[in-house]
Amino acid sequence: MRLRRGARSTTDHPQPPTTTSHPQRIAIIGGGPGGLYAAALLKRLNPDRQITLWERNPPDQTFGFGVVLSDETLGGIEHADPVVYAALRQDFTRWDDIDITHRGTRETSGGHGFAALGRRRLLEILHDRCRSLGVDLRFRTEAPHPDDLSATHDLVIAADGVHSATRGTYAAEFRPQVTAHRCRYIWLAADFPFDAFRFEIAETEHGVMQLHGYPYSTDASTVIVEMREEVWRAAGFDEADPQESVDRCAKIFADALRGRPLRSNSSAWTTFRTVVNAHWSHGNVVLLGDAAHTAHFSIGSGTKLAVEDALALAACLEEQPDVPRALVAYEEERKPVVASTQRAARASLEWFENLRRYLDQPSRQFAFNLLTRSRRVTHDNLRLRDAHFTEAVEHEFGCPPGTPPMFTPFRLRGLTLRNRVVVSPMDMYSATDGVPGDFHLVHLGARALGGAGLVMTEMVCVSEEGRITPGCAGLYTGRQVAAWKRITDFVHAQAPGTAIGVQLGHAGRKGSTRLMWEGMDEPLPDGNWPLVAASPLPYKPDSQTPRQLSRAQLTDIREQFTSAASRAARAGFDLLELHCAHGYLLSGFLSPLTNRRTDAYGGSLEKRLRFPLEVFDAVRAVWPAERPMTVRISATDWAEGGTTAEDAVRIARAFAAHGADAIDVSTGQVVAEERPEFGRSYQTPFADRVRHEVGVPVVAVGAISSWDDVNSLILAGRTDLCALARPHLYDPNWTLHAAAEQGYTGPGAAWPAPYRAGSRRPRTGRTDAPKPRLSLDG
Repeated sequence: MRLRRGARSTTDHPQPPTTTSHPQRIAIIGGGPGGLYAAALLKRLNPDRQITLWERNPPDQTFGFGVVLSDETLGGIEHADPVVYAALRQDFTRWDDIDITHRGTRETSGGHGFAALGRRRLLEILHDRCRSLGVDLRFRTEAPHPDDLSATHDLVIAADGVHSATRGTYAAEFRPQVTAHRCRYIWLAADFPFDAFRFEIAETEHGVMQLHGYPYSTDASTVIVEMREEVWRAAGFDEADPQESVDRCAKIFADALRGRPLRSNSSAWTTFRTVVNAHWSHGNVVLLGDAAHTAHFSIGSGTKLAVEDALALAACLEEQPDVPRALVAYEEERKPVVASTQRAARASLEWFENLRRYLDQPSRQFAFNLLTRSRRVTHDNLRLRDAHFTEAVEHEFGCPPGTPPMFTPFRLRGLTLRNRVVVSPMDMYSATDGVPGDFHLVHLGARALGGAGLVMTEMVCVSEEGRITPGCAGLYTGRQVAAWKRITDFVHAQAPGTAIGVQLGHAGRKGSTRLMWEGMDEPLPDGNWPLVAASPLPYKPDSQTPRQLSRAQLTDIREQFTSAASRAARAGFDLLELHCAHGYLLSGFLSPLTNRRTDAYGGSLEKRLRFPLEVFDAVRAVWPAERPMTVRISATDWAEGGTTAEDAVRIARAFAAHGADAIDVSTGQVVAEERPEFGRSYQTPFADRVRHEVGVPVVAVGAISSWDDVNSLILAGRTDLCALARPHLYDPNWTLHAAAEQGYTGPGAAWPAPYRAGSRRPRTGRTDAPKPRLSLDG
């Protein structure tokens, strides 16, 4: 028998199973859903196997109350074991709505489709299935040491939970990372069913608390109460006895509970821990479920992931010729899926950790923000689930009828952008003597014709010595001004409604390097020019060591920036951005990793800000008053001891106080030893934080690739503008195509007259073939 799964096997041509090479004696440590389901699947696939499962607790002892399973997971269970699926289906409680109560207003979103049942009932079903198949279940029994099990069994499955002793035994091999988070939470239950998935926000004298609740049977609901550690302590929960905690939670959320009590199952306040392992197997020992990984309960994935692990492991053991290759295939298949889920869970838990940040949002926008917090639910997805709710959010936001959020206008000082899409600055390394040529005209002109609200140049250098590479563009000569004016004139004449902005910067210690495709950040083989920086620190071990700037040189560079800004105004740019990110000169002053000065320009953050602010003030003084000015910052260095998210808020606040009209929030590229946490929209949380804590408009950037993401981020209030780089390299008409795909034809995305015939997607094949009238079974 073969298991049908959503993911393909990691081998294109799996060898047929051979009984002698497949594991016959299997030991399972841990009697949670993952371990039990793995036991049932493996025994069903091969009844001759000897499978023993050890669980140190009694069979009816479990943590929590209800379990939520997705349709995708249930589909996998149905195909793999219809008996288990049929038993589960009889006990499911199903519902569609999510209720969010915010400052006395309840917002309801439908169409979500949940299925839940009691955790004890789930375990009973799996116990019965394992016993009927002949699995040896040993409750109230500690498992033998993993070394002993490994020596006497073909396979050892460690499903022993978040505090896995097996993982600890082989920590050097699995290399676990366990991260504790900022909130305390407690699992409780109410003896009545909620009629929806319920999120309730309580603003107390001690701080913000939240309730997550959902029904799991016809007469009971799971209730999780969560709050930040400091709120938990301020409220005295750290000193309350268990029953007092339960009673106080019931009182705080009396409205949601209809005045009814809560009950506990030996529940205790705990801190969620995210578990990540570099490796999931060691020899013939393999991790499964929470032992291998955890995902925050706010996206309901713990049991789901464990069950899916069991499905994948069983399938890989069938598909592969031996245990070692099966474990490799299992890990290769599951790791990317789990990593994606963990990124979503991390976004969700951080949203709840920072819940107070969003409390002043209008109730519908707050609800939309909550629903899309993990990026698993998006604007387009939510529109399919509940168009009425989504349209209400759009109306409250100010979207004209039929207008996606990304096509609403946005004003910065005297400039009104027709939509929220920005072509992010991208270094082209294609200038000659700093002069932009035909390539730049076509590159920037094409993207302006492509519909973006704002097209940004690459970093334009303020001096010849301030270039990154010999191919970098500049604004330090009259020829360069004329060349840039040719480009801005084209944009204004041929793409009316599109603004063009210039990003001014100085490479600092990252200068005098090869063109990107010849060796990124590598020194030139010859013809190098001297570098300057905040401190005499090379970017990489083989990089040139810069000279530390003197007071007189700081004045000279400030004047280079103001001269370049004046030239940019004459060249016709609509917006100017000061580049204070990515480890270039001004960024080098901001980061403690690159600024080791002991004078007035080094030391505390206020002192490290001094020179970048002096440059900003000088540029703002010569830049036309009606034209906006933005600042790009690196919100974190992704390195220990570097700029933090908290620092980024202070940096943004300082620039805003000096007159910055928006902050362009990027991250990293400050030190070569950085360790970024890449992922979809991975830099957006930094922009979100700056926007809400500083109260300044922001530009979000970083792995934003779909128009659905742009709509979601804008409508949730996490950013004001979205800057996209690679998508615009792939498709210069990205914005126009986004409009066409959404059926939008309004002023936010006007097609140039010569392009209007292409405003509908071309057909790609015959669609008029006659459809079959009869279907005959052979």
